[in-house]
Formats: sequence, C-alpha cells, structure tokens
Amino acid sequence: MADFFAPVIDWYMSHINYFTVTLLMTIESSFIPFPSEIVIPPAAWKAANGELNIFLVTLCGIAGSLLGAIFNYYLALFLGRKIIYSLADTKIAHLLLINREGIQKAENYFIKYGNISTFIGRLVFAVRQLISIPAGLSRMKLKPFIFYTCLGSAIWSSILAALGYFLYSQKALLEKYYSILTNVFIVIGVLLVTWIIIKVFFIKRKNSISTER
Repeated sequence: MADFFAPVIDWYMSHINYFTVTLLMTIESSFIPFPSEIVIPPAAWKAANGELNIFLVTLCGIAGSLLGAIFNYYLALFLGRKIIYSLADTKIAHLLLINREGIQKAENYFIKYGNISTFIGRLVFAVRQLISIPAGLSRMKLKPFIFYTCLGSAIWSSILAALGYFLYSQKALLEKYYSILTNVFIVIGVLLVTWIIIKVFFIKRKNSISTER
C-alpha cells in the first residue's frame, strides 16, 4: 500500500513551492477544509533540504492565511447573518464540514473574547477556519482584523515550519520506518473520511427529525 501512494507523495512534494503554499493556505483559511499541517511542514522540509527558503515559506503561509481570512470576512460582511446561517444548513456546507453549530461556536467565541479572538482563534482547531465569519458579521474594523489575523497566522505557520525542519533532521529515522508511517497515515485518512460521512449523515438525519417535529 505504501508503494502505491509513494508516486502521489512524490508528485505532491515536487509541486510544493511558494505559490502552492500560498494557494493551499488560502484554501485552508477559507471555508474549504484543507489541513495546513500538510502544507507548511513539507515546504519546510524542502527548505531544510535547500530547495526553498524557510522565511519565504513562512511568509507565504501567513499571506495565504490572511487572503483566506479576508475572503471569509467579506463574505460574511456582504451576505449577513441570516444568509450565512441558511447556507450553513445546506448539504454542500455539511460536506465542507460547516454547519450552524460550528458557526455559532465561532460567533460565541468572538463575542466572548472580542477582536483578539481573531488572533487566538487562528491557533484553535475547528475555530481557525470560521473565526473570520463572526468578525465580518460584526463589522470588525479591517486594520485590527488584519493585524490579529497576521499575528496568529505567523505563530501557527512558524510552529509548522519548525516541525518540518525537525522532521528533516530525523530523515534517516523516517526513511527507516517510511512504510509503517505511510500505512498509519492511510489508516488515519480512511478514518477521517469515514468520520466525515457519518457526521454528514448524522446532521442530515438530525435536520430531518427537527423538520418533522
């Protein structure tokens, strides 16, 4: 199984550059779920190998995060709360792991901590992707929004970049256990997809029960 995925991994690594880091981090920071953990560390790995510059990798990560956050910010600002919550109830939103409860959680987080939540939220799993939406809904001023978003993104991107550098220092050990690690990640991927399917089905069934009542 590891041999089957090796070409895919090689292809992915060959296409990791400053542009793709920025693009993928923009996607990760918008409403499309894409883990930053598989963007920055591989780029940092290539930087440790001398193919990229670690500082530019980190800057591209910050820039991408900011672009995605600004997109969510203006989307919420122009559409408004009613439409945003209505969209969160659609099947497409559920496939993207977005639902009413998630947006409500992010909005409550924003209400509780105020503007600084756009900084703290960048470091919190499940909140990071959506924290820009309540900022847009509340019409938070753009300058502090950009400042806090960049600050949080800088910390997160730096952590991931350091992780990639550390992994490269363990290259010999990773190569030794490459097959085992690959199979572990494949199992995790299958479990994640299964969890998404179950979650979407559960939300759909829950909404159907609520409608019937």
